[in-house]
Amino acid sequence: MVWRVVITLGLESGGRWPYVLSLPQTLSSQGWTSWSPPVPQGLASVFSSRTSRKSASRAEGDGAMTDGEGYRNPTEVQMSQLVLPCHTNQRGELGVGQLLKWIDTTACLSAERHAGCPCVTASMDDIYFEHTISVGQVVNIKAKVNRAFNSSMEVGIQVSSEDLCSEKQWNVCKALATFVAHREITKVKLKQITPRTEEEKMEHSVAAERRRMRLVYADTIKDLLANCAIQDDLESRDCSRMVPAEKTRVESVELVLPPHANHQGNTFGGQIMAWMENVATIAASRLCRAHPTLKAIEMFHFRGPSQVGDRLVLKAIVNNAFKHSMEVGVCVEAYRQEAETHRRHINSAFMTFVVLDEDDQPQLLPWIRPQPGDGERRYREASARKKIRLDRKYIVSCKQTEVPLSVPWDPSNQVYLSYNNVSSLKMLVAKDNWVLSSEISQVADPTHPTFLSPLSQRWLMASNKNSPTPLMSKKDLFKELGEIKKPLQSVELVQQVDEDDAIYHITTVRLYTLEDDKFLSFHMEMVVHVDATQAFLLLSDLRRRPEWDKHYRLLCKKGHVALKSSGPADSGLLVVTFQKAERSVELVQQVDEDDAIYHVTSPALGGHTKPQDFVILASRRKPCDNGDPYVIALRSVTLPTHRETPEYRRGETLCSGFCLWREGDQLTKVSYYNQATPGVLNYVTTNVAGLSSEFYTAFKACEQFLLDNRNDLALSLQTL
Repeated sequence: MVWRVVITLGLESGGRWPYVLSLPQTLSSQGWTSWSPPVPQGLASVFSSRTSRKSASRAEGDGAMTDGEGYRNPTEVQMSQLVLPCHTNQRGELGVGQLLKWIDTTACLSAERHAGCPCVTASMDDIYFEHTISVGQVVNIKAKVNRAFNSSMEVGIQVSSEDLCSEKQWNVCKALATFVAHREITKVKLKQITPRTEEEKMEHSVAAERRRMRLVYADTIKDLLANCAIQDDLESRDCSRMVPAEKTRVESVELVLPPHANHQGNTFGGQIMAWMENVATIAASRLCRAHPTLKAIEMFHFRGPSQVGDRLVLKAIVNNAFKHSMEVGVCVEAYRQEAETHRRHINSAFMTFVVLDEDDQPQLLPWIRPQPGDGERRYREASARKKIRLDRKYIVSCKQTEVPLSVPWDPSNQVYLSYNNVSSLKMLVAKDNWVLSSEISQVADPTHPTFLSPLSQRWLMASNKNSPTPLMSKKDLFKELGEIKKPLQSVELVQQVDEDDAIYHITTVRLYTLEDDKFLSFHMEMVVHVDATQAFLLLSDLRRRPEWDKHYRLLCKKGHVALKSSGPADSGLLVVTFQKAERSVELVQQVDEDDAIYHVTSPALGGHTKPQDFVILASRRKPCDNGDPYVIALRSVTLPTHRETPEYRRGETLCSGFCLWREGDQLTKVSYYNQATPGVLNYVTTNVAGLSSEFYTAFKACEQFLLDNRNDLALSLQTL
């Protein structure tokens, strides 16, 4: 086969002439052959030098990337954009609408890379903008899929800016977006993400809890607005500085054209967000008569798609103005033809703006005067949403070390406290730098040869397949013991079958420690012959914990009572000493099916004379996917009904709880985690150092409790 390619070359004289190349194609596994056409000598030197320079630079670049990058998430997508004047607003800063378009595009490419099919934006979590971006700077956006569910996936986005002259970099914002894979012919079932790094494991684990919070978000807002007492301060405000809300109203229409849509004709979510930001900025400017800065966008969902040819009507109005910030509500509706009376609700969002002075400090804003009816409703709802935003940012977004030990509990933050409770434990579990501190082997009951961990089962592979008892030759047993450097004294000989075969039994409890972020954490691990669901139900009810944990045992108070004798008058009074038993665990409030608040009293610990009491939020979660653990998370909260009293020393727990993994039929790996607080640090270090065996004793008591109640029918009925 001969290919004829016409290449036009420009000459110094300004004329142009065709130069015909005949390229032979080699039909072999090696592909194209290297072949150089006859080129005039002057041109040959130019082409050869350019080619060699390009090849050399490409080789150097590839080598640098290969050496420096190492592992890279297969779903990761990076975008870098130079901010040009056409991207900026009147202050010479990158418009947030343009940034949202870039964010959505990068996240969509990451989602489609994992899904292998087109994806659409379903929702966007709260976005807080920490830094503005000026013209001439570079925007770096990185997106990767944190976790995939059935047909949806969570994509994490990080945005930073870079000054090319000073080489300084700033964090601009972080975002979490949900994308849904869409295929017209068949239903999409996404493959699961396999996290490798510690950060990926944390994000993968917490993504399930974030998804749970998104699904109940709308109902949470309704409940909070219905139950919260919203202060009405309209009468006390200075009327001379009030601006009628109707003066800030904006309405704009956009026609969806092919450049605004993807290859399926659906409008880009980032494009819709950019249009929303535009009308919201105009509404905010009409209130403050200045150029406002967008600081935050509240979590929102796309309620339906729009396509090329749709007309989008965008409406914006200032709902409420606070001292230094204002909330602008934006609504997007779509219709197809001008004659249509019905409009589809595409999206609604709430954006927070501020006005900055020359020192980047927020300025005072005029008050807003809402219109009667819907205007007053939006005004009061904006006040409630401000509190919700503060709770969500304070509890959900901040680092674990910045969260106080006990957070006040009230209906407006219960969803986010529950989220923080579970996600904190999952992040602690996902850390990579746990260190094995000790490993204690306990000889098990020979009458229960099935109480074996997966590791023990691997050790005790049956040499006789028909035998109901696991058998292993001495040679294989010694080999296994040698591989893991296990002392022979930890293995009990149950039965010597013959010269070459014997029955052994082993159970192991492991203690791990972690020193990180000013906290000493520990976790204990064992495997028990109990169904995971049954263990989950037993351990999640704190009222049953006194049955195995001595720190939750019933407290007995001594008392005295004087009884008058019925005999002769000179017989006097009879003084009787008694002990009054008090429940050590009280269920204060059953918040919902998965969350409950307990008041726990505990004996004195660590040399203190006073007993302790705790107010604990217990949050439990069932597995989201195969391989996920059952989670029972515990943390301290404060309740106005259970304040600290002189009788007890108030204890606090920041992060603790159980994770239960199903290891097989009727086999569960039980792990207990605890991030030690100052009140129990001495007790923890004593056990970690091996100077006390209370950890081990309590954990073995937990194992026995699970075994004794593994056939509890009442608990089994709860799962039906």
